Amino acid sequence: MLKVHVVAVGKCKEEFYRRAAEEYCKRLSRFAAVDVRELAERASPQEEAADVLRACKGYVIALAVEGKKMSSEGLAQKIGWLADAGREITFVIGSSQGLDSSVKSSADFLLSFSDMTFPHHLMRVMLLEQVYRAFMIRSGSDYHK
Repeated sequence: MLKVHVVAVGKCKEEFYRRAAEEYCKRLSRFAAVDVRELAERASPQEEAADVLRACKGYVIALAVEGKKMSSEGLAQKIGWLADAGREITFVIGSSQGLDSSVKSSADFLLSFSDMTFPHHLMRVMLLEQVYRAFMIRSGSDYHK
């Protein structure tokens, strides 16, 4: 089974964000083994970088505003290609301070959801929903419509 890791800097403190993330992890479990790893926030992204890099496995997709924007179908295609190649996938979400340049340059791909800035706890839910949507698109489900 495909392994999907989410490395998120900072704890998800709000119950409603935690419950939403848990729901998407539960839904994803029929397609992939999903692991969400929370890392401690530190004083700066530079101090967080070593922990983030150690937690990454396989093909690394870092979320960054300057990354490539994709449609849901495009993300489904990318995830499908990686799944078909038997690759583990790690998505990285930085803290409210963002990601250090060393993490971005080490990533295999930089993904942008928007030019807007989102709270990192909400981004976790949005990412998990889009990964779930990608698998639903690949399965031919009506969920995407």
